[in-house]
Amino acid sequence: MDKKRKELIKELIKEFDLKTTDDIQDMLKGLMGGTIQGMLEGELDDELGYQKHDYANKDTDNSRNGYSSKKLRSKFGDFETKIPRDRKGEFDPQVVKKNQTELGGIEQQIIAMYAKGMSNRDIEEFLRDLYGVEASASLISRITDRILPEIKEWQSRVLKSVYAIVFMDAIVYKVRKEGIVVNKAVYIAIGIDLEGQKDVLGLWIGEAESSRFWLLVTNELKNRGVRDILIASVDGLNGFNDAIHTSFPKTEIQRCIVHQIRNSTKYLSYKDLKQFTQDLKPIYKAASEQQALEELNEFEKKWGSKYPGAIKSWRNNWDELATFFKYPAEIRKIIYTTNAIENFNRQLRKVTKTKAAYVSDDALTKSLYLAIRDITKKWTGRIQNWGTILDQLLIFFEDRISERDI
Repeated sequence: MDKKRKELIKELIKEFDLKTTDDIQDMLKGLMGGTIQGMLEGELDDELGYQKHDYANKDTDNSRNGYSSKKLRSKFGDFETKIPRDRKGEFDPQVVKKNQTELGGIEQQIIAMYAKGMSNRDIEEFLRDLYGVEASASLISRITDRILPEIKEWQSRVLKSVYAIVFMDAIVYKVRKEGIVVNKAVYIAIGIDLEGQKDVLGLWIGEAESSRFWLLVTNELKNRGVRDILIASVDGLNGFNDAIHTSFPKTEIQRCIVHQIRNSTKYLSYKDLKQFTQDLKPIYKAASEQQALEELNEFEKKWGSKYPGAIKSWRNNWDELATFFKYPAEIRKIIYTTNAIENFNRQLRKVTKTKAAYVSDDALTKSLYLAIRDITKKWTGRIQNWGTILDQLLIFFEDRISERDI
């Protein structure tokens, strides 16, 4: 520390009679308030072209017109400042902008903490303990409400015309509605475009997962510019096939193999579980659909009489389960399961697990959007081996991909 700085610190300690850290906090708040006030006055001097009371150098028909009081929050606490006004109402201060109520990034910190899943009460206590700032739950809610226009813009943005693969799934959250806690389904679609980039296409809140609501989702994707989805990977919701084909008639649907296995084991006695799932592997790991069907026949011979319902499920859903057999290993690996979106949902759960129930759909939307914004910051690279995958897609879907789509 240089000599001049040491002398300044000594002067400050003496001037403000500093004895505790609270004294330092009060001093910094006072210095900030005075500095902000001086900067505001200087801004208006520059705007008008003359200093206060310096009428000899005045060369404008505009003039000062008193002050308006404003309460500001800072990391050192709350303080009052006076915003100077001009008679014509043209002065637009930059140090403290219109409608700004905080300094030092506290509002941004509140939004960041909300994004990490902290409750309004936790945020309130954190700000009080660390900064001495009183921020009620209603104030925190109003601050986080400021991202609602950003969410609306994100949810309505124009999408790519063609997506190679789209994963669709729903996740259930508890939300208060008219004083009662109800289950709400949050529908999420993640797309991989023809450049191999992954993106969350949107989130939608509905009463419960249904094919009717999925139709609303796919219609919205179409209205936002999506002309075609080559392959959709889904968890096996009944009626989903009809829902997506209403909006995108040519889309190939791959039902999640992992979900199918889980559904099959619902019929089982626990003692058969390990061997049953082991015997399923040759079916979905087969090199071709023909080989897979032969393995399914052998599987049925062994287990069909004991668990006919499990076998029937594979037979009834075969057309959607077998889609991936036509593709090479690089594409199979991506589409045969909805793990990509399930892993994403797990990341959302980490952020939202502290919430027993959300107070409204807006509160749930804000929390999920901020989590999505954090998660997708890391989605900067292309899908592995995308060059090879794209070459294959161009062959399989040559009539549906044009040069302008790539």
